[in-house]
Amino acid sequence: MDRLDNTVRPYAWGSTTAIPALLGTEPTGEPQAEMWMGAHPGAPSRTDRGTLADVVDADPEKELGVASTAKFGPRLPFLLKLLAAGAPLSLQVHPDLAQAQAGYEDEERRGVPLDAPHRNYKDANHKPELICALTEFDGLCGFRPPAETADLLDGLGIASLKPYVDLLRAHPEDAALREVLTAILTADPEDMASTVTETAAACDRLGGPYAPYADIAHHYPGDPGVLAAMLLNHVRLQPGEALYLGAGIPHAYLDGLGVEIMANSDNVLRCGLTPKHVDVPELLRIVRFEAGDPGVLRPEASPDGEEVYDTPIDEFRLSRYVLPEGTATHDLTLPTPQILLCTAGTVRAGEHGLLPGRSVFVPAGEKADVSGTGTLFRATVRV
Repeated sequence: MDRLDNTVRPYAWGSTTAIPALLGTEPTGEPQAEMWMGAHPGAPSRTDRGTLADVVDADPEKELGVASTAKFGPRLPFLLKLLAAGAPLSLQVHPDLAQAQAGYEDEERRGVPLDAPHRNYKDANHKPELICALTEFDGLCGFRPPAETADLLDGLGIASLKPYVDLLRAHPEDAALREVLTAILTADPEDMASTVTETAAACDRLGGPYAPYADIAHHYPGDPGVLAAMLLNHVRLQPGEALYLGAGIPHAYLDGLGVEIMANSDNVLRCGLTPKHVDVPELLRIVRFEAGDPGVLRPEASPDGEEVYDTPIDEFRLSRYVLPEGTATHDLTLPTPQILLCTAGTVRAGEHGLLPGRSVFVPAGEKADVSGTGTLFRATVRV
């Protein structure tokens, strides 16, 4: 096994305290948003053998296993993170695999630089993801039924919202959601800023179900994404609960600490709550205009104590072990690559003692005996 030394990304929306509290370190005063565990070229984990990206590149079949390499290529297919939101992230969607491949090839053909601010597709991969709460965790996920959103907006008593209310009540579900989101994102900026300001004041005054949107507006005053956020389900996860976010599902994380895992991609199309580029036509092509329950996931326990978060994709598989005092040693050996992350207690993985926030990479086929008292997350792939 390789003990991982991981980079913490200081994005502006990050919490200043959540990751330091988990690691048992002093806060720096700066936001600490994400700690990356994996071989992503943007911030690969470091090991005694070099960066994890270099380790994998040197002998993919040895590190990843024959089956994983054959299915996903000579790269670690997933990226594991600790994510600590102290302010709302951008409202966003991710493309499916075919859309990502076509979009990437189109931008490459047109010569759009990879680092251009208006570039949509940084790679040719999709980016399904899963967030599992370590603390109470607030987010937005998928469209709320249009009739419920109409009632929510109508309750604010704001005249400029009346056209959206009427559209939500008068059209078939998918058409209503498409028309209202399009109208919000293409409205005159000054008019929209005024409506958002008025909406934010009403949300702040009324509280209750409106409180999350008052907070979003506090961070992004005048942003049309505040109204777009009101079209979505607000979800509050309890520790151990999770959300799976597939292609085309609009979402945003608002507050809390969690373990996130995703396919190894940077492809994001933004709807708002961001100063970054919003490509409205491409966004509307990717979004799935379907309302429904956000689908909170709870882990399914297996006889050996592994609790699995079931998802419909193969690039990652996330599970956890909650190890009580005096538990027997678990053999976690697999023919696929693994990252093991401790989030509570003290766990021993092979020769490595892991405190909260510490992790190891386990090459395919490497013996992986785990013992101790605490909580251990296991990231791998399905082959």
